[in-house]
Amino acid sequence: MFQELMMDPGQLDMVIKLIVALALGLVVGIEREFVGKEAGTKTYSLVTLGAALFTIISFDPNFPDPSRVIAQIITGIGFIGAGLIIFHENKIHGLTTAAGLWTMAGVGVAAGMGYYFLAVVSTLMVLFILFVLRKLRLEERIHSIAGHSNDQ
Repeated sequence: MFQELMMDPGQLDMVIKLIVALALGLVVGIEREFVGKEAGTKTYSLVTLGAALFTIISFDPNFPDPSRVIAQIITGIGFIGAGLIIFHENKIHGLTTAAGLWTMAGVGVAAGMGYYFLAVVSTLMVLFILFVLRKLRLEERIHSIAGHSNDQ
């Protein structure tokens, strides 16, 4: 039976979609681990994998409207993101993590739909935002030009 499933091109395609989603989530999660964020490899991998899985399932003929499942993925990740956002000492923490998870759920949906190039390019854009912009200290430079300090 297992061999029959492995030979089924439809099943193999679904597994490839899950692997792509998992790998892309893992790459962003590794970047988050390097900077010591709470949401790291496991969280990002699970978000992209779960989004891809639900997307794949939603295209089953028994589901009348796949867009409803995809919409619920966005809502569910929004709920997780809201739990990550903390207001402490007049500062908001967790917005970037919440936004990153939300975006990576979109990457999982793209992978689940078989849009591999879109998923990879989106992941590269997320990495650019999280890694390159941090290294360039872009936000600090903008705050400096605008006259804002990090203590405000």
